[in-house]
Amino acid sequence: MIHEIRAKKLLSHSKAPDPWFGIRYGMNIYRGCQHQCIYCDSRSECYGIEDFRDVLVKVNAIECLRNELPRKRQKGTIGTGAMSDPYGPVEADYRLTGQALEVIAEAGFPLHLLTKSDMVLRDLDTLVAINAVQARVSLTITTTDDELAAKLEPAAPSPSRRLAAIAEMAQSGLLTGVLLMPVLPFIEDREDNIRDVVERSADAGVSYILAAMGMTMRDRQRAYFYEQLDRLFPGMRPRYERQFGEQYECSSPRASRLRALFSELCEQKRIATRIEPWLPHPPAEQMALF
Repeated sequence: MIHEIRAKKLLSHSKAPDPWFGIRYGMNIYRGCQHQCIYCDSRSECYGIEDFRDVLVKVNAIECLRNELPRKRQKGTIGTGAMSDPYGPVEADYRLTGQALEVIAEAGFPLHLLTKSDMVLRDLDTLVAINAVQARVSLTITTTDDELAAKLEPAAPSPSRRLAAIAEMAQSGLLTGVLLMPVLPFIEDREDNIRDVVERSADAGVSYILAAMGMTMRDRQRAYFYEQLDRLFPGMRPRYERQFGEQYECSSPRASRLRALFSELCEQKRIATRIEPWLPHPPAEQMALF
C-alpha cells in the first residue's frame, strides 16, 4: 500500500563523503520499496519500516529540499537510492524524484543517484544539467541473467533494460556505473557471472563498477531472505546457516578469487573500481596589491 506522509526534513548529513559512494547529503523521498528485492537490507529493524511492502511518500519533499539546500554552508554530493529506489513504480505517479532533480540542478549541487530502474531516463535532460557540476548514475546489476534477476528482484526492470539505460546515459556524457553488489553466495558468486557483468557493463560504456563479493544479513531481513530461499532455491538455506550463522557481513567463500578476477577484468577494460568524491573548488586567492 502507498501512504502519504509529511517529513520534518529531507536531507541527512555526513561530516565527510562516505567512502563507497562519495555521498555527503542523503536524500530518501520514499520509504519502503516496490522492487521487493529478496536481499534488501532496508527490511532490517534499525530502519523502522514496519511493513516493507508499504511505500511511504514524503509528499512535502520538494518543499523541504527547497528550504534546506540554500542553508548548506558547503556543497557536497547529494545521494539518493540507499534505502528506497528513487524510481520505483510509485515515481511514475508522484514524480517527486524528477522534481527533486530539478531543484538540485537549480541549486548547483552534485549528485550520485543509485537505482535499479530504467525510468531514470525520463529525467535524462535534468541529469545532464546537473552534470554541469557532476552527475553520477549507478545502476545495480548483480547478474546479467534476466530470469535469475526476476527471482531476486521481482518488481525491478530487467538487467537488460538497465544496461540499455546505461548506454543511453553514457552517450549523453553522464558518469555512469554499475553496482555489482550484493553478490549472493552460492547463487551469483561464479566466475562466469562476474565476467558477464563486467563485459556487458563495459560494452554499455560504464566509467566504473563498484563491487562487493558477498552480502549482509541481520534480524528481520535475514528472516525474510531465508523464507525466499526456501521458496525459490530449495535446499539453499542450510548452506547459508552453516556458512554464516548469525554473521552480519557474509562474504562469498570465493571472494578472494572473484575480487582478483574482477580487478583483472576491469583493468583490461579500463574501468575504475572506486570513485573519487566530489570536492568543491577552493576559492581563488586574491592577489596582493603590493
